[in-house]
Amino acid sequence: MSVLVGKKAPAFKSAAVINGGEIVEGFSLEQYVGSKYVLFFFYPADFTFVCPTELLAFQDKLAELAKLDTVVVGVSTDSEFSHWKWLQTPKNEGGIKGVTYPLVVDQSLNISRAYDVLVGSLEYNEEDELEIIGTAKAYRATFLIDKAGVVRHQVVNDLPLGRNIDEAVRMVEALQFNEQHGEVCPAGWNKGKEGMKATQDGVREYLSKH
Repeated sequence: MSVLVGKKAPAFKSAAVINGGEIVEGFSLEQYVGSKYVLFFFYPADFTFVCPTELLAFQDKLAELAKLDTVVVGVSTDSEFSHWKWLQTPKNEGGIKGVTYPLVVDQSLNISRAYDVLVGSLEYNEEDELEIIGTAKAYRATFLIDKAGVVRHQVVNDLPLGRNIDEAVRMVEALQFNEQHGEVCPAGWNKGKEGMKATQDGVREYLSKH
């Protein structure tokens, strides 16, 4: 598994469904560079079980994240037509109707491979053709990308393990606290708590209080 923290987020252009039902071509994260933080997350598949709980939980945090100059973008290996259908399906039927942030298409598997979150692997068969070994799905991976387009945080869950959306928001707040105040965030830091100066004196001062 690649560690992308500190590196430019891999670029891509792909189809996506935006605004809950509009299919667009050539969607890219480049549009946010210089203006927005991005929570870019992978999920295994549309019309599954854990996934709708996560996608709807991200939707519930959109207003809070907007105040933090942060957008949410999801991606899976499904088609734009599958995304669109799922977005039109009511919650009581297992759908995600009401989700408005972009859902990117990765049927080529190129995005999942670039972020190194593909569950299966691509290998050459006896006919010298690339084929998927395993399942063509992505792990539950989340990447926090700053305004410069650099990955600052990543976490990858196995398929049965739903992620904590509150923790994703906390990481945005922690990153912005560091950028704004120049202090680091100790264990258990939450918005409103004090940070710590990244010096020996700063460590001693913080530990003496806690």
